[in-house]
Amino acid sequence: MLGIKRLGVVAALTLVGLAPAAAAQAQAQPSTQDRQYLQAIHQVNLAEIVTGKLAEQKGQNQGVKDLGAKFVTDHTQLDQTVQDTAKQLGVDLPTEPTADQQAVVDQLNNVNGAEFDRQWVTSELAGHVQAIQATQTEISQGAEQSVVQLAQDALPVLQAHYDELVTLAEELGVPVPQASASGTPGPGGSGTPAPTPSVTGPGSPSAPGGTATTPAPGGTTGPGQGGTTGPGQGGVTESPAPTSS
Repeated sequence: MLGIKRLGVVAALTLVGLAPAAAAQAQAQPSTQDRQYLQAIHQVNLAEIVTGKLAEQKGQNQGVKDLGAKFVTDHTQLDQTVQDTAKQLGVDLPTEPTADQQAVVDQLNNVNGAEFDRQWVTSELAGHVQAIQATQTEISQGAEQSVVQLAQDALPVLQAHYDELVTLAEELGVPVPQASASGTPGPGGSGTPAPTPSVTGPGSPSAPGGTATTPAPGGTTGPGQGGTTGPGQGGVTESPAPTSS
């Protein structure tokens, strides 16, 4: 009888010991928002690596070449973290950019010289606007801490890219997306506001060189399915990203 009681105590202690681990595993389940952000930011990275290499090869302006090379490096590093996080959480990632992102790649392949530079900067501005907003949404609405942390780490990189693109756009005479009413400060307190997702200017696949909403190589629409644009789901929308007042 005493032996049976001891076995019961051991079993109870074992279950108690397993309970925190089971709870931690349950807490590590990503939400729909987390999953969609990982998938979309991965597609952003895939597209940015391709368009960055195009800028290195085809850019006429040295600033375009240099920024393209920087984007390849930064988005390759960011995507390694995305892949590692997705693997840990059991999230399947797409194997290629969205159709809209690929359309921008195709368009950039068909232009050269100064026109390539202008269209590349235009599409990169649009893509980084939307990637920033989707990343802000993940930071505020994500449930899984590892994905939220990834977004927090990615945000200053994306904002730094945006600031550099603004400088290059001003040099090339490319329209810069307008800031929202409240505005979101750019990286490092530089004062450059993060723009609204609706971007007009040359470089849209539907209207090259004309005025149209530009599908971004860094992503046209975003990971969420709820209502605003985000970084990389062609034709997919996402919940709005907050901006600071």
